[in-house]
Amino acid sequence: MPKYTAPRGTQDVLPEDQPYWRYVKQRAHHIAALYGYQQIDVPMFEETSLFVRGVGEGTDIVDKEMYSFEDKGGSELTLRPEFTAGLVRAYIEHGMHTLSQPVKLYAIGPIFRYERPQAGRFRQHTQFNIEAFGEIDPALDAEIMEVARHLCADLGFGGLSFQVNSTGCPKCRPHYVSLLVDYYRDHEKEICEDCRRRLERNPLRVLDCKIESCQPIIAGAPHIVDYLCEECAAHFQALQQYLRVLDRSYTVNHRLVRGLDYYQKTVFEVWSQDIGAQSAVFGGGRYDGLAELLGGPPTPGIGFGSGIERLILAMKAQEIEVPALPQPRISIAALSEEAKRQGVRLLADMRSADLGAVIAFGDRSLRSQLREADKQQVRYVVMIGEDELRDHQVTIRDMSTRDQYTVPMGEIVDWLKMRLSE
Repeated sequence: MPKYTAPRGTQDVLPEDQPYWRYVKQRAHHIAALYGYQQIDVPMFEETSLFVRGVGEGTDIVDKEMYSFEDKGGSELTLRPEFTAGLVRAYIEHGMHTLSQPVKLYAIGPIFRYERPQAGRFRQHTQFNIEAFGEIDPALDAEIMEVARHLCADLGFGGLSFQVNSTGCPKCRPHYVSLLVDYYRDHEKEICEDCRRRLERNPLRVLDCKIESCQPIIAGAPHIVDYLCEECAAHFQALQQYLRVLDRSYTVNHRLVRGLDYYQKTVFEVWSQDIGAQSAVFGGGRYDGLAELLGGPPTPGIGFGSGIERLILAMKAQEIEVPALPQPRISIAALSEEAKRQGVRLLADMRSADLGAVIAFGDRSLRSQLREADKQQVRYVVMIGEDELRDHQVTIRDMSTRDQYTVPMGEIVDWLKMRLSE
């Protein structure tokens, strides 16, 4: 028989890691609610053309990383490689432009990209996404960034700062792109093959190249903020003023463009100085033209996303502790078959009363059952033997003190609830 393993680039989240997952998701839900964002769930697959139009041809996601397939009805579908295009589709489809603006949404769920697996990066990973539609106010940009920073701080990350840039808009970006292409043409023999390809299809992406030989070329490239139109320049200046009002550390990063075609004006990342080379914890930006591109009314938008796997990896690296998940605090030890039948009935009564409880299965000695209860770190063991059955009572051992108590059968649930609430 073959030995099956999880597909490359995926992982099993085992019980010992679940406290991190539960904690991060709970804090994400909590922080999103503090800022007035409502949860939305969208399908895990969409029409392929949604991502081709939304994310953009020439991006690594569309060219290299999408999981696309034809279903049995002949439709071309793609497992979502990111959330934003699907959320914009939902905004348009359900007429959310008629609601009070901005519409503030968040989503948590898996996304799929065929990329080289590495620490914190998987082909299936879970993403937390925040989006706000229908408002162009730079104060909203600052709020979106603050949601990301707040969650990072809440999870225990230190040394937080923003990296910010503006990628302009359709009015001012073409002139800058023309200058950038001209600059790179003079260095075409010095840049990597991927940058030559990007120069033809998606020139801004050359600024995001990580190849060492391209770094001096990037350092000498013109800065887009020097070529912004009046509207984009005013927007970017206002955003920086809001960050100063909030007393948030930030750096204007001229090579920050993000990896998706739909970004306009603001792009940003949240960095933590404590997590090494991959210091970006959250990243996002404004995408004011995306709704029109996908067939909707003119709708400004801004958002961010972060992979929960990377957050948890960074939390573990910094030894950030999270609360343990609730575990049953009661175990029933039965010493005969008749006692086990009584124990099963008591178990149902306890669970109905919202008391976490377990029972030892199989034919085990009392010593073995107590040893197992100790491993499970239960607080009380309810012991039922022949004497207890005869006298209609149980013996309860406090595993922390080793004290024992005799309790009538009809009073067990109330006794345990009182003790566990103390």
